[in-house]
Amino acid sequence: MSDHPAQDLVTDNQARHRFELTVDGETAFALYRREPGHIAITYVEAPVALRGTGAAGRLMQGVVDQARAEGVKVTPICGYAVAWMKRHPEYGDLLA
Repeated sequence: MSDHPAQDLVTDNQARHRFELTVDGETAFALYRREPGHIAITYVEAPVALRGTGAAGRLMQGVVDQARAEGVKVTPICGYAVAWMKRHPEYGDLLA
């Protein structure tokens, strides 16, 4: 669990094709491409102010939780998303 549960609301900004996590006024995001049955994560970025705080990891947690809730798979494309999925084998069933 995170140290920031009240702030860990990951939202799907469909207009910008990205999942977002805002912490202390700064927004980390994961760009995605939705395809039938899965979500491809193409790029993950955290602003400089959030780097090293775990925000990107909490963002990815929200992404996989959303995918599981929707019943879709995740295709990590960017290096960060690939590495996060490798570090969290409990989500291996979500890999496309």
